[in-house]
Amino acid sequence: MLTMNDSPAHGPDSAHQRPDGLTDATVTALGKLSEALEVVEHARGLLYGFHRLTGTADLALGEAVDLFRDAGHNDIADSLERDIVGRNVIEGRWTFQIVEDYDDNYYTAVKDAERQARSQLAEGKRHLFEAEMKEDRRTHGRRHHEAQPGADL
Repeated sequence: MLTMNDSPAHGPDSAHQRPDGLTDATVTALGKLSEALEVVEHARGLLYGFHRLTGTADLALGEAVDLFRDAGHNDIADSLERDIVGRNVIEGRWTFQIVEDYDDNYYTAVKDAERQARSQLAEGKRHLFEAEMKEDRRTHGRRHHEAQPGADL
């Protein structure tokens, strides 16, 4: 059941309202930490893309080896198979190892730090900075500027 503060016409729902006593400076700092986490999430996605593309390239290189053999170019096929197919992308590592190291030693640490700061300072609430920005930037009473889904004008 919606409370008056949860009413779509009256601003953010309770999950996105600033807890009593939380200062502007703290909301801004939490917002910046959230922004940093979003960038880390994006970087992680790009890293997984790199992992997928590199794996696809290695499989295509293997197919090229077979095609060179079929075409009678065993020397090229042998060289590609020996020197390139299955090669580490950085010293001692395939991309899955890079992804795992990133996840275990950086991504998880940033994600945990962001969650801990929210829990300690803002009752675990997410996106307070953005919710307040939305309230500041939206045109109250206009279609497509509702505070929440399902709001009546």
